[in-house]
Amino acid sequence: MRRITRLPDRDGMVAMLILGVVALLVVAATALATRATANPSDRAVAPIEPTSANYAPASSEGGLILRGGDVATSVPAMRLGTDIVADVSGQTARVTVTQAFRNTSDEWMEATYLYPLPDDGAVDTLSMVVGDRIFTGKIKPKEEAREIYDEALANGQKAGLVEQARPNMFRNSIANVGPGETVLVQIEFQTPIRQVSGDYSLRLPLVVGPRYIAGNANNGGSLSRAAMLAGATDILAPTADPNMVARAGGGLNPVAITVNLDPGFTAEMISSPYHAINIVDGGAVTKTITLADGAVPANRDFELRWSAAGGSPSLGLFRQSHSELDYVMATITPPSTQQTGAVTPREMIFVVDNSGSMAGDSMPSARRSLLYALETLRPQDRFNIIRFDDTMTELFPDAVAANATNIEQAKSFTHGLEADGGTEMLPALSAALAGGVSAQGEEIEGPVRQVIFLTDGSLSNETEMMTEINQNRGRSRVFMVGIGSAPNTYLMRRMAEAGRGTFTHVGMGEEAETQMQRLLDRLARPVATNLSATVDGGNIDFAPRDLPDLYSGEPLVLLGRTRHLSGTLTVSGLIEDERWTQTINLNEATESDVVAKLWGYRRIAEFEAERWSGQMSHDLADMAIEELGMDFHLVTGRTSLIAVDETPSRPDGALLTREELPLLLPAGWDFDHLFAAQFVSGNRDVPMREGDRQQRLELPNTSTGYVLTLSLGLLLLLSGAAGSVWWRRERERLGDGFALHGLQQQAA
Repeated sequence: MRRITRLPDRDGMVAMLILGVVALLVVAATALATRATANPSDRAVAPIEPTSANYAPASSEGGLILRGGDVATSVPAMRLGTDIVADVSGQTARVTVTQAFRNTSDEWMEATYLYPLPDDGAVDTLSMVVGDRIFTGKIKPKEEAREIYDEALANGQKAGLVEQARPNMFRNSIANVGPGETVLVQIEFQTPIRQVSGDYSLRLPLVVGPRYIAGNANNGGSLSRAAMLAGATDILAPTADPNMVARAGGGLNPVAITVNLDPGFTAEMISSPYHAINIVDGGAVTKTITLADGAVPANRDFELRWSAAGGSPSLGLFRQSHSELDYVMATITPPSTQQTGAVTPREMIFVVDNSGSMAGDSMPSARRSLLYALETLRPQDRFNIIRFDDTMTELFPDAVAANATNIEQAKSFTHGLEADGGTEMLPALSAALAGGVSAQGEEIEGPVRQVIFLTDGSLSNETEMMTEINQNRGRSRVFMVGIGSAPNTYLMRRMAEAGRGTFTHVGMGEEAETQMQRLLDRLARPVATNLSATVDGGNIDFAPRDLPDLYSGEPLVLLGRTRHLSGTLTVSGLIEDERWTQTINLNEATESDVVAKLWGYRRIAEFEAERWSGQMSHDLADMAIEELGMDFHLVTGRTSLIAVDETPSRPDGALLTREELPLLLPAGWDFDHLFAAQFVSGNRDVPMREGDRQQRLELPNTSTGYVLTLSLGLLLLLSGAAGSVWWRRERERLGDGFALHGLQQQAA
């Protein structure tokens, strides 16, 4: 039955017309006042309201999905090519990244480029090549390095600057590249090899996905636009429009990769899940791996995997001397055992990201992973599902029994998940942790509680995530599953470490089930807990200071510093309440030239964690991080690398054009879903750097919102007038029987 609506009389229509005129005048006055006094980037952001358990996620019809980037539609004048060479030796890799910046225009250019590196990669070297001259970078405090660069920029000198935006995101800036000129910038970093259950991998991020600039829903409050964007502009970069990429003919951000593999044993099952590769033998245990397609678009992470023939070594021990101190790295893998006692009940909370950045291939992978996980639940387990975009839904009010009825309801809920909206993860994280901690912040006794996140992590407020876990994790363990071709590994690793869990990557298609199976198999086995490390005959400053729990197949990587390396290292822990111990003679350590910087970088991460948890003030953390960065010549949040050509090259009076090079959209992401609304409305809801902000303030404000508001008011006015005319004519034609006739028609 259709809804029956009572039609207004003529006086009502006149009143509507008058109200339309008044509304138009009000919105016009408001818009003009806003235009004259307000900065469009300072708009308040509404708080996130948790949704009810039965709420189905709605489409966000129109508004921007991502607030963290613009779209580049014209081919940049500055072209970029990247060559990566990774030398894998034992359990570490030394990686050289060479970027060629070529100015194809007839103008002098400054170029900046945001690029990703492994979040545990320690950047320590910068070289800039101009013609046949090479300039070596020096590590400086962040503000001093920026001042040196800006001065060189103004003086017409060539300069290169490497700054850390996040531990896995860096920004290269190149000043004064002449017309037709090419400048090479080369950085070097080292990173540990990841090892799980006898399998090894090296992952090289190649693209930064657009980041959602998250708001703050703490205490139900709102956050001003300016405050929300503080500290976020350094991670913003334009995303290349696919049509523009097609016009560039494959010449936009190509990358070539070579890996010289020398793991110290015979590697087997060498593979790359996301790129075709060629493998060439180089000796007894060495291999050279290259991309089969030559240079490829930098639109997905590169990962190389291999395993050890005849089983994985259970111990690795290396040492290095630096600044009159000795450093040691010990990699110890506890024995892997099967569960022998009674099966322990678990409480599993699955948190799935269905925001707009998951559109495309990522959302199907997340659904497949979650559906597989639901199949592994046991009758004694309890579970719940929380989904989030810029809203949040908890499937059940609390964790429920893993019976057939509840699992079937969970599967139906999972099948209905669609990607849309912003990436507001914090409310979902708070809800997921709530069951493991009391209102007073004390850990609640209960069964093993495992919180499993499925997300690409495309957000800007990582620090808030870490702070929430450190302060409210209770008895929960947090496990991160990185979805898609370019997940935010910094977020994955740090959330897992703060939550005493682990993380894994899930690619596309069938790999979702395979990788989820590997993770859940590890979580179902006994965990090595209460780990401790002691030295007989010496004193070592270990990093990490608090040893984590270890899941099946995971090694313990200990980094230590001492005045004189000697004595015996003993590592012990509990596996199913049984004591496990391993003793190591430190005098047998092999010489290595990578250990000291790995210790320094690990200690920096600990200072960041202590900042998040409130154990260390921001100022003290900054001082400690800057001191370590200077000591070990590392790029950190407080130190940068700067290289300057002392000879000016840009002629006096020659204009300088600044260009921020666009990033390719990660493979599998849905461009139209993320950015189409920007082209419909013409609205770029993106923060401005200070220089750009000053320029914007001097220009006429042509805000689309202002025009749209007036247009809607005018439409309302015209609609009211037209309705009034129509009503008068129909009443004259049909007489008093019109109202009854209309109601009968609607009821029918």
